[in-house]
Amino acid sequence: MASIGDFDPLNASIPATKVEITVSCRNLLDMDTFSKSDPICVLYTQGISNKEWREFGRTEVIENTLNPEFVRKFILDYFFEERQNLRFDLRMKKPLVGLPGKKCGNIIVKAEEMGNCRESVMMQFCGNKLDKKDFFGKSDPFLVFYRSNEDGTFTTCHKTEVVKNTLNPVWQAFKIPVRALCNGDYDRTIKIECYDWDRDGSHDFIGEFTTSYRELSRGQSQFNVYEVVNPKKKGKKKKYLNSGTVTLLSFLVDIEVTFLDYIKGGTQINFTVAIDFTASNGNPTQPTSLHYMSPYQMNAYAMAMKAVGEIIQDYDSDKMFPALGFGAKLPPDGRVSHEFALNGNPQNPYCAGIDGVMEAYYQSLKSVCLYGPTNFSPVINHVARYAASVKDGSQYFILLIITDGVISDMAQTKESIVNASCLPMSIIIVGVGPAEFDAMIELDGDEVRISSKGRYAERDIVQFVPFRDYTDRTGNHILSMARLAKDVLAEIPDQFLSYMRIRGIKPSPAPPPYTPPGHPLQTQI
Repeated sequence: MASIGDFDPLNASIPATKVEITVSCRNLLDMDTFSKSDPICVLYTQGISNKEWREFGRTEVIENTLNPEFVRKFILDYFFEERQNLRFDLRMKKPLVGLPGKKCGNIIVKAEEMGNCRESVMMQFCGNKLDKKDFFGKSDPFLVFYRSNEDGTFTTCHKTEVVKNTLNPVWQAFKIPVRALCNGDYDRTIKIECYDWDRDGSHDFIGEFTTSYRELSRGQSQFNVYEVVNPKKKGKKKKYLNSGTVTLLSFLVDIEVTFLDYIKGGTQINFTVAIDFTASNGNPTQPTSLHYMSPYQMNAYAMAMKAVGEIIQDYDSDKMFPALGFGAKLPPDGRVSHEFALNGNPQNPYCAGIDGVMEAYYQSLKSVCLYGPTNFSPVINHVARYAASVKDGSQYFILLIITDGVISDMAQTKESIVNASCLPMSIIIVGVGPAEFDAMIELDGDEVRISSKGRYAERDIVQFVPFRDYTDRTGNHILSMARLAKDVLAEIPDQFLSYMRIRGIKPSPAPPPYTPPGHPLQTQI
């Protein structure tokens, strides 16, 4: 039986089945006085251990409707072995709450297993001689795309923008995953409806047509000029032909690449640890210190190092990791350093595996004197110098900073992060101890993109978590470490992919599997 430590990312399969959740509503309670409601749906998932509800995501707001068909989907991992509780909240610009004696409407939730298709397609359409629907002008047409489901129903998967006052619209090109369009089934029916937009939400139906991914893939041709038909008009008027035509102007397929595509192609993940040795941590020989080396359990610094490092080391072939410290006085002269090697060798700060990093950390605690202040910029710049020398996608650098307190060089750190945001680099900050970490939240940049001297970071590269949020009350440190690693590493693949996309770097082909000598598949010469 394989253990967690036996995980091999180069041969990893897809970890879980993906399920797409589609939400629509019927007959919602009208909360607006002069118009209809403007609903949005928020999905919450429930934690397994603490049973807390956390927001997973939210749909778009649809204005002026009591029967919304939300386009934005929720993509979840499905685990057969877990009970996954979901909560859907419908909100208005005014909050929707249950009213005694009144029906608030129905919510319709559909779930469909997603195919493993990773293609996306860029398409553009135009209309010609569409029906005139507005009394004082022409029409304001837009298209709605529907994917057919296995039960014969249809699910909204895309809406174009509205093109105002024209019967010959040219809609903007849009990109959509093939799995969203047809779930990877090239012959599945795709229905497209054309509407005339109205401000009050009562959009006028112009007509519809059907096609399939296979037909669309023929590209611009006579096969992809579609008659837009209104069935009611067709049933009433003998001479009715159509309500105009819609033509496919372009069709371009792109393969979505994943984090593992780059890893399989040989990209190396370089992991560096930087430890806070400032005096605010407390005397390491005292049990109250955050650096205290108990004979019975690891301290918070050690747990954070081990939790994150043991995951990342599987993506590094030589498993040699630089380990740095900052904020200490070094022997023999007592000079203060904010960028020193834990193993005492500034020319070669590499440690063998996470166990080597842990050993260097414990040895440093015995030799250095905790001091201050808490400066981040030197260790960020240290890693950035290496990242700046390798921008071809062959290497990506992750810096783990573990700290206990308020940062002292905020301005310099923000400048270092902005500079590093254009490099193949991510920064994880774990805060240990009871201090307030407001400045770290600013560095995280999830709410407001970090800036320095008028320059904004090119992309989000920082993830911060307070270690106290992962302290298991039952004393189960294995569970605490697993949860910590999961959360701090969650953003790394997206940060990695954002760098590769911005730089236009494609993954290298995966090398062929190794065939041992004498194996029947080996070519005979």
